[in-house]
Amino acid sequence: MNQMVKRIIMSVLGVVICGISVGMFKFAALGIDPFQSLMSGLDAVIPIRFGTLYIIVNVVLLLFALIFDRKKIGIATFINLFLLGYIVEFSQGLCERLMPDAPLWLRVVILLIAIVILCLSSALYFTADLGVSTYDAVALVWSQKQSKLRFAFCRVICDFVCVAIGVALLLFSGQSITEIFGSVGVGTIITAFFMGPLITFFNVHVAQPMLGKPKET
Repeated sequence: MNQMVKRIIMSVLGVVICGISVGMFKFAALGIDPFQSLMSGLDAVIPIRFGTLYIIVNVVLLLFALIFDRKKIGIATFINLFLLGYIVEFSQGLCERLMPDAPLWLRVVILLIAIVILCLSSALYFTADLGVSTYDAVALVWSQKQSKLRFAFCRVICDFVCVAIGVALLLFSGQSITEIFGSVGVGTIITAFFMGPLITFFNVHVAQPMLGKPKET
């Protein structure tokens, strides 16, 4: 198969899988990924529609990527920007229809699966190199501009900053502990610690071999 065709398939597949995983996070209600935690906090204090807010925040991050490394922006970036929300809604709705009143143990299983496939999706479109999400571009640009820092470390720092801001905004908005836990919970903490290393793992052992690239850490 032509390399460009493989890269396009990997990019689209990565975005679709990412949307499915975020929908699963929301269904589990045990904490969403760090960037969505930030979005939840912003949504709680800024009185505009979430869809509009999501686009505004991503446009700001898009400008960052355009200034520091335009090579990170491509077809996958815009697919992520405009379609991810709809895929998330479909995924969450499907889970709710198939598993109404899911017990805690099942929600934990869904959460763990969501974490794994979210990292897999990121590795796929990172390696395809046809553009990444605007948020993912921040850690990638940082790690490449600062050669002494590995991507996994930069991603962990970015994730923790998002979680901290998200929690602060949710507390400021006066939301209950239960509502905050649904946005910033155990799932958020797990992803903040392990997304960077897991993305690196899938990049080395899955995504790079798909394109016939030698494994690199």
